[in-house]
Amino acid sequence: MPEFLSPTPATPYAIVQAGAGETLDAVPTSGIGDLFREHGAVLMRGFPLTLDDFRAFTDVWCVSSVFNESPDRQLLDAAHNIQSVNGGSLPFPLHPELSREPWKPDVCFFLCLQPPVSGGETTVCDGAEIVRRLPEHIRDAMAARRLLYIQPAAPETLAYWLGTATPTDALLAAPPASCPYRFVRTPAGVMRVFTRPMLHRTRFGGALAFGNFLLFARDYLALPNFPVMDNGQRVPDDWVEAVRRAAEPVTAPIPWRQGDLVMIDNSRVMHGRRAIVDADNRLIASYFGYLRDATRDPEEPADPPWRRAMFRPPVAKAGVGV
Repeated sequence: MPEFLSPTPATPYAIVQAGAGETLDAVPTSGIGDLFREHGAVLMRGFPLTLDDFRAFTDVWCVSSVFNESPDRQLLDAAHNIQSVNGGSLPFPLHPELSREPWKPDVCFFLCLQPPVSGGETTVCDGAEIVRRLPEHIRDAMAARRLLYIQPAAPETLAYWLGTATPTDALLAAPPASCPYRFVRTPAGVMRVFTRPMLHRTRFGGALAFGNFLLFARDYLALPNFPVMDNGQRVPDDWVEAVRRAAEPVTAPIPWRQGDLVMIDNSRVMHGRRAIVDADNRLIASYFGYLRDATRDPEEPADPPWRRAMFRPPVAKAGVGV
């Protein structure tokens, strides 16, 4: 029988440990689901998993997935939007997957096909725990604000959402109901814009959580003004520093072993990575999906296309693109 282990301070994620000779399809889906909803992240370890097993497992949970168009990813299964994680060897700050776009997935899956010899651990941190650890005055100030994501709209983006790369002002002002952006024409060109709460409610349990693009933008891309607050002002440096301080003691690594499968609630648990010594030997498969039993997020547009079928946004991006 598999062993179900609850999180500890050193491993703040649930673990499903295989018994001798066990395969993952013998583990009750309900048991994994209970751990996922309660703790936000589950590591399944010791099962003999292949890419085909990974595909089958994600299909149990998700009705659709999104292709991540950020560079330096290998396409492992085009039909199911299964890719490698980002290449390179640098560490990544904590982030929810694709939080820079309005189609942030519900869930992230990662399968270790080849662990690195040294380094390259994926890190995880509970965004609800970050909020609980923030100074009260900063938490209250952040809860009252929204983040504004403004990026140039490439011709491919306009054509995808509006049906033409050269839209009229009338079309910009009235995009289709399924479009997640509003568009603004400026002297620098057309901009695509969407907003999200700086602190949001998790999908399961409704806890207030921190989970957005701020840390990745500041600490990896060195972008001081993306995203900005809904009043147009830069997010104060002391707010960002307070998040870093709150996250540091509750961030923990997942040291990869071959066959490890991790399932992460993208509305609650952020992930990052440590520096990799031998990046060429590290191969982690990723799948970013939309749960079968999920209701539409109120922040999403009506009938969002990413919840209907495998979703591939326009590849050409004039913006952050990570």
